Amino acid sequence: MFGNLFEEEEEEGFSPGPSTGRVAKGGEEPPPPRGRSNLCGIKNQGGTCYLNSLLQTLLFTPEFREELFGLGAEELGCLEDKDKPEAKVRVIPLELQRLFASLLLVDQQSASTADLTDSFGWNSSEGTNQHDVQELNRILFSALEHSLVGTSGSSFIHRLYHGTTVNSIVCKECGNVSQRQEDFLDLTACVCGVCSLEEALWNMFVEEELFEGNNLYRCAQCDRLVTAAKSAKLRKLPPFMTMSLLRFSFDYAKCERYKETGRYTFPLTINLRPFCEQTDGEDSDYSYELFSVIIHKGGCYGGHYHVYIRDIDQLGQWEPPEEDSKPKTQKKVQQGKVCEPKLEQDDPLSVLTTIIAQEPSKSVLLDQLGQKLMDKIGSSWSKKFRKHYGPIGKFLQSHNDVFILVSNGTRVGLKANPPSPVTEPPSPAERPANPEPTPAQDPGPAEAQPELNQEPKPELEGSHWFDLNDSTVTSIRESEIEKQFQGKESAYMLFYRKTQLHRPSEALKNPLYKVPSHLAQMAQEENSKLQQRREQFEASNNTVELHLHLAPSYRLGNGALQPIGKEQDGIPTLSFDRRKTVGDLRLAIYQMQELWEGDMALTVAKCLPAGLHLYNTLIDDNVSLYSAGIYTNSDLFVWNGREVCGATVPTGAEYEPVLLTVVRPFLEEDGEEQGENGVEHEEGTGMVENGGPGLKREARGFAGGATLGEVRQALGEPQESLLCQEHGGVKRGGQGGGEGGGASGWRVFPPEDMQRTLKELSLKDGDALLVLEPQSFDSSVFSLSGDVVTVTTPSDCRWLQVEFRPHGGGGGGGGQGEKEEERKKARVPASGNMLLCDVKQRAIEELQLQEQLQAAEYCLRQVDRTGKLLPPVCEELSVRDAGVRLMTTLTLCPGNAPKASQLFLHFSVGAAPSAGMEMDIIMEQTCTVKECLKAMLDVVGLEGNSWHLRRLDWCEEVGEPLMDEDASLSQLKISHGETLVVTEGQLPPKGFLKLSVWLYLDRNSSETDFNHTDNGCSEGQMLEGTAASETHIQLLPLSGGTMAELRTAGQVEITDEATLEDLKSQVMTLPALQSVCVPTPAFLRVWQLEGQRLARILRGQQLTLRKLKLTSGAELCVQQLLKEEDLGPKEVLLHIRMGVPGERCYYPPEELVWDSSRDSSPRSLRTALAAQYGLSPDSLLLAKHQPEKHTWDTISNWSQQVSKRKKKKKAESLLGAPFHLKDGDTIGIKNLLIDSNRDFCTLEDEQGQQRLREQAEQRRKGGQAAGSDGAQGAGPEKKAGPTKARKPEVALSINVGVFR
Repeated sequence: MFGNLFEEEEEEGFSPGPSTGRVAKGGEEPPPPRGRSNLCGIKNQGGTCYLNSLLQTLLFTPEFREELFGLGAEELGCLEDKDKPEAKVRVIPLELQRLFASLLLVDQQSASTADLTDSFGWNSSEGTNQHDVQELNRILFSALEHSLVGTSGSSFIHRLYHGTTVNSIVCKECGNVSQRQEDFLDLTACVCGVCSLEEALWNMFVEEELFEGNNLYRCAQCDRLVTAAKSAKLRKLPPFMTMSLLRFSFDYAKCERYKETGRYTFPLTINLRPFCEQTDGEDSDYSYELFSVIIHKGGCYGGHYHVYIRDIDQLGQWEPPEEDSKPKTQKKVQQGKVCEPKLEQDDPLSVLTTIIAQEPSKSVLLDQLGQKLMDKIGSSWSKKFRKHYGPIGKFLQSHNDVFILVSNGTRVGLKANPPSPVTEPPSPAERPANPEPTPAQDPGPAEAQPELNQEPKPELEGSHWFDLNDSTVTSIRESEIEKQFQGKESAYMLFYRKTQLHRPSEALKNPLYKVPSHLAQMAQEENSKLQQRREQFEASNNTVELHLHLAPSYRLGNGALQPIGKEQDGIPTLSFDRRKTVGDLRLAIYQMQELWEGDMALTVAKCLPAGLHLYNTLIDDNVSLYSAGIYTNSDLFVWNGREVCGATVPTGAEYEPVLLTVVRPFLEEDGEEQGENGVEHEEGTGMVENGGPGLKREARGFAGGATLGEVRQALGEPQESLLCQEHGGVKRGGQGGGEGGGASGWRVFPPEDMQRTLKELSLKDGDALLVLEPQSFDSSVFSLSGDVVTVTTPSDCRWLQVEFRPHGGGGGGGGQGEKEEERKKARVPASGNMLLCDVKQRAIEELQLQEQLQAAEYCLRQVDRTGKLLPPVCEELSVRDAGVRLMTTLTLCPGNAPKASQLFLHFSVGAAPSAGMEMDIIMEQTCTVKECLKAMLDVVGLEGNSWHLRRLDWCEEVGEPLMDEDASLSQLKISHGETLVVTEGQLPPKGFLKLSVWLYLDRNSSETDFNHTDNGCSEGQMLEGTAASETHIQLLPLSGGTMAELRTAGQVEITDEATLEDLKSQVMTLPALQSVCVPTPAFLRVWQLEGQRLARILRGQQLTLRKLKLTSGAELCVQQLLKEEDLGPKEVLLHIRMGVPGERCYYPPEELVWDSSRDSSPRSLRTALAAQYGLSPDSLLLAKHQPEKHTWDTISNWSQQVSKRKKKKKAESLLGAPFHLKDGDTIGIKNLLIDSNRDFCTLEDEQGQQRLREQAEQRRKGGQAAGSDGAQGAGPEKKAGPTKARKPEVALSINVGVFR
């Protein structure tokens, strides 16, 4: 019932078509044309399958349809005037007219009921509620009757569906008869206890109920209780008889509803004479034939409706179902077609050409070509042709002079007669008004359209049945109805029509019959718009933008191709049709470059951090660009195929360059030279000034397939040199850090790693590589312990400078009014383990301030780069634990130093404080917001209860209030040095969303930043120093054993009407993110966490949190990005991992944003990955990783046939079953050209599977033990467990205006 739940509605046009959400360069994809049945389905709004089934039944009731079309604008009004207060517009019948006209005439796969349900007065949520179709039938007829009051159609519902029954009670004593007449629009037939419709009608209208014994009847004539008999008969029969089957019953013993699923038969034709009061008429007066069966699949609390309908007017194109398309049937077809030329069944080119040429659209879906081939010759491609001609896809590509791929590669047509999307099954509105053939007509256009799939019809003309299941319409046999007699999917409503009702010949096969001219004109205009949109979409969908890089503009350097000029404004761009061949592209480039001499090779390239790298060369001139994996914005390198500026260029994914940061030690005398060369110094200006040794860095590019030994040789280093990788497990200033506050650890590559490639070592762009010679360990800077090298702050740099400011103050420059003698400085020897109280005591002794500071409290404070004083440091902590870097300046100022359990806070009253104007207070971390507020009010001398506290946002303006006044400061993540604003007024009302925020840190790619800021705090230390005691860290397992670290960042409170951009802006104000470089909110990616897993990415910067379905208490995770990101609704973020050839492991994961809006099939993903790696799509094997099961699901190239009874799948979508690709999923890739191992499982996966088997065995043994313990004295009761809450039932109603 919930098909197409999240598809958006179109607002424009005569009758909106289904929007699949696919967006291409030419705009939104137009709705697809009608299918082979040439009938139009109805789009499901989420739960409106019951409405769709009833509307299709009414549409295929020709008398109902024509009565509705007979009402003109003079009676119903115009929809354009519905908003005018004085106009009485009968909106419901008008919208029903437009919907019926669209279903009959507009060439689209499915129509929308949005306008009709709007006329019902339904809101958006009503479209997702499930209702009973029997209830809708009565309510819709009542609404139509009320809407048509005062018109010529006010009684047409009554004429078509109204019947009467008469209830009689006969007195057995005097023979007096008492009768009462009742009206009906449908009859309700009992299902419980009966086996057929005839039996139920017999019980209703033939069997008598006796009043006897204790249940006597009071006769009005006898005036006493007597024995009597009660019976009912049909008095008046309507033209259309609707039977509602009572499938749902109530079990009073269990007090629950249930559905009757037993066998219940009903006839295709029925004679109601035995059930009528008057039986003297002709048989035809009582004879009815079945023409519609509404089917319910599911239980009594939910399910899905679809309908079987007999095409009375033969509007559809009926074809035998696929299970009937056997070779035996094919022989009959060939016998009936005497004019069809003899087919060369041993020639696959002839067979495929004939199949495609006989299609009305001159094209065939790729996933249906195999079935059509079997229908044609009685054998599959694999059995007959594969051995000699290979796979059918390869055969089509090798004959690209005959065949052409269209519609984004999903259809194949003939190159001699290329198909157009508008030539697929012709629009019903374009049919002639009177298509009935006559012998005298000229056999021209009528015979020109071949009846390709027409068989000798065993059924009578007009007896064809169709299954209309929302947007899908398929042909069925009449025998299929018998399958709906019983089971969970069974008949629910039956619609019969009198056999006396005959259709005029001009109505047959004529959808325009009695359709008002203005509706036919609107349908024709809509078809023209659809045709134009499809043409534009097809043209734009096959046009790609190519970036051409010309060889004369590049040179080989740093492991990749580098542009010769600094500015690359001259890269030519070429717009080209990807359906054309590589040879056509080469010719077009020759024409662009008139001065080009010699051979021209076209190689797929990609811009990497190291430069431009080349992948595969386009060799086959006969292959189309689509088959070659060329997509829009592809980079092509134009060269001679051999060399660039005399240098041989390595090509292929294995030579993909990696840009490494090479780190070397440098001495004091090198400082000048390195400064001139622009090389960045590791220890910054401070190190150079003090003459201590440090590190220098430079970027170098190397081929990814190069070994570590080759890298060392390219750097010109001797073999005894050590190469080290930054050790992520060593924290700054951690163990092994020596005495300094800025030590860092590096892991030495063992000798066996010298033969491994950079990719095998998981080195990627930006990774640091430390190069050390053996003599480097003679200094105190570098120390080797095992395989870890520690870079330690030099001994002569182990000091802190303390400056005395007797008047405090934090103005820039330290207060220009102070006298020089009052600003005393002293350099105190210090180490990372030294307590700050000892540093303070030594500084007082060095400055000789013992007597001056004896009567006052002084504290140590850091100074930022602008000269502003930072909060006092906790003197109970060591230099390292307090986050103080050596060789920085501390200021001795008046004031108390906070303890380890206290917070130093700034606050102001009324507004955001200006620089230097805030007040300070020290509070315990465990005190509540209410206690903190009271303390601040006492400091400024204010009283009253009409005050509350607010935080400052990232713009240093008054931000969100602290809503929970009973929460402690630590619970609210109030950090050291934070500024609060005492605001007048009561707290704002509750109801805002309270969201927990985590910070995403990739442990595998985290790097220790060499450069330190002026105040000596690195990013890693600032994150560690922020509320260190309250910070919670969780490790999030990713694919392939990689881990991500989630660090709590705090909570935000925000209204659900705020946009996602507002949420990001507020998250950026959190203290934990103050040290994270985020220029704009677009540099943040927001995940929603579910069960400690990254569930989905929040998209749409301007969407409100309500539309994003965020609720209070939800957990979010923010991830810092290196570039702006604005994902579309159909863009999926995937982690892709390329398998290492010959090994059971993978290269490090990479992120890929896959645009599935245009095509969500495996072919589209394969093309995107081929473009990412510069490979051919056909050489890739893909699989999705299931981390819970430790398995890989292979993504096949071709969609498989489901069963012989059901139609073949369309091109399967990876967003649906069985893969359900979503954000964060891992896709494994195997390059079959160099890797013959098709098994994606790694050793870690096998270990995980073994653990799951052991856990399952333990649970089984535990369950058996629990079962044996509980078996004693236990009855056969149901297993208790949580019951899933059902959605509350909502009454169905239709709002109708007053027209009396």
